[in-house]
Amino acid sequence: MRGFNPDRGFGVYVHWPYCARICPYCDFNVYAAKARDTDPLFRTILADLAGWRGRTGERRVDSIFLGGGTPSLMTGAQVEGVIGEIDRLWGLKPGAEITLEANPDDAARFADFAAAGVNRLSLGLQSLDDNRLKFLGRTHSADDALRALDDTRGKFRSVSVDLIYSLPNQTADDWRRELSRVLSLGADHLSLYELTIEPGAAFAFAVKRKDWSPLDDDRSAELYELTQAMTADAGFDAYEISNHARGAEHQSVHNRIYWSSGDWAAVGPGAHGRLTTGDERWAVEAAEKPGEYLRQVSANGLGWAMVDRLDDLAHARERVAMGLRVAEGVAREGIAELAQSLNETRVAELVGDGLLRDDNGRIALTAQGRLLADRIAGEIAP
Repeated sequence: MRGFNPDRGFGVYVHWPYCARICPYCDFNVYAAKARDTDPLFRTILADLAGWRGRTGERRVDSIFLGGGTPSLMTGAQVEGVIGEIDRLWGLKPGAEITLEANPDDAARFADFAAAGVNRLSLGLQSLDDNRLKFLGRTHSADDALRALDDTRGKFRSVSVDLIYSLPNQTADDWRRELSRVLSLGADHLSLYELTIEPGAAFAFAVKRKDWSPLDDDRSAELYELTQAMTADAGFDAYEISNHARGAEHQSVHNRIYWSSGDWAAVGPGAHGRLTTGDERWAVEAAEKPGEYLRQVSANGLGWAMVDRLDDLAHARERVAMGLRVAEGVAREGIAELAQSLNETRVAELVGDGLLRDDNGRIALTAQGRLLADRIAGEIAP
């Protein structure tokens, strides 16, 4: 089916761009919160949601994701207002996943978020080592992180923890101790990311100045393989390259929409969305700066600043790149329905090299192939 397929899911992403402090590894569209009046942005997001509803038509929402930035700087009333407006405009499916990204500093608001309808909290611990937290520019301590995690108990049906590893001079023993501690804390889901040096982020300039050096590829690969082994032993399924869940019920519904090439409305400054209408698929990006975003929505009823039509080739390549991230891989049928073909010669070679699996109509990465995911996606895509 070339048009919108409900089986691939429909979600709503809400980007809250403000942060108490901008982390040096971050290249997202974020701004210092300072003492801003955030009500104009909140009202504009509600108006943008209505504009998106006019473009999507009737659909039911599988998931809402409030990301950023730091959406845990929102008030409980603002979160409740966003969720309520999404439900009014589209309708939430029974049991829809509603995720909010939170910093440990904002634990005092967790009860308000739960009361507002959030049922999944993604907690940005990032590390349980105070020195590494300082290096990462975080404003909380390891003890703050542990108290915040404890404060989620009984409030949400699922709690995810984010951590960053492959930090400068981090050894396998260092990471083994930290990850062992995290695995003992009772979280439902772990998002474990290798530190990447993003162009434009403060860390990129620090590395260029030679203030410090990132881990080399071999040592990073060692830590990645250690991560996979330890999470598997602890019962956390590696259902995606960087994401591990304690059972299928704790896998991220919203992220699976991305990986399945589903559709999602995206509101807030700089938010990126995907929309399928008829046989056409569109990549949409909202105006980046908050002031520009407010003016765009006020003038046009939508925050859209850039809209690109994805032809079948671009759509197929996106399906390959995103689909290979998940354990089950990408379905050949999903590529064929776009009248595109994989590079079968390269697929066969990579299967022979032990980097891909090709069975039951799906192409999937092996454990070793996951270390080369981006390269492999580029080589086998149409």
